[in-house]
Amino acid sequence: MDRAILLLSVMCLGVSSQPITDSQRLFSTAVSRVQHLHLLAQRFFSEFESSLQTEEQRQLNKIFLQDFCNSDYIISPIDKHETQRSSVLKLLSISYRLVESWEFPSRSLSGGSGPRAQISPKLTDLKMGIMLLIKANQDVPEIFTDTSTLQLAPYGNYYQSLEADESLRRTYELLACFKKDMHKVETYLTVAKCRLSPEANCTL
Repeated sequence: MDRAILLLSVMCLGVSSQPITDSQRLFSTAVSRVQHLHLLAQRFFSEFESSLQTEEQRQLNKIFLQDFCNSDYIISPIDKHETQRSSVLKLLSISYRLVESWEFPSRSLSGGSGPRAQISPKLTDLKMGIMLLIKANQDVPEIFTDTSTLQLAPYGNYYQSLEADESLRRTYELLACFKKDMHKVETYLTVAKCRLSPEANCTL
C-alpha cells in the first residue's frame, strides 16, 4: 500500500503539462503534510515498540488486533476498490473527520519538544487545508449533515491515572491508531489528488 501511494504521488506530479491550479497546489500541500505526519506516526510507534520486551510486544499486538480505534466509528471505504469508487468530495470529507478526531487525543502525543511538539499544529494546518479543498470541490452548501454531530470520546480512560500495565496498553493503542489513521488520510488524499489528472492511472 505504501509503495502504491508513492507511485500515485509521482504520477500526479508528472502526467499533466497543463498549468497547476490553486486546487492542485492545495492538494500537493495537504498530501505533503499528511505524509510527514504519517512518517512521524511510524517513527513514534517504532520507537515505542523497540522499548518493549518481545513478549510485551506480542501481547499488546494481540490485544490491539481485537480492539478498535475510536475513529473506526467514522464510516470509510473498507478496501482499495471502494476507495477508488469514492468521489473526491467523499474522500475529503472522511479525511477531514479522521484528522478532526485526533485534535484532542494528539495532546498526549505532543508532550515535550522536537518532533512530538509538531503534531498538534500540523494536524490543525492539515485540517484547515482539507476544509479549503472541500469548499473548492463541493457542489452543495453542507456535506456533514449526517455525521457532524457525532462526538468521539477520548481514548478510553487514557487521561486518568492508570496502572502500569494499563497505561502501557493505552499508549500502544494510541500510537497504533494514530499511525493507522494517518495512513488512511494519506491514501484518501493521494487518490483524490490523482483524480485531478485525467490522464493518470489512480489504481492502488
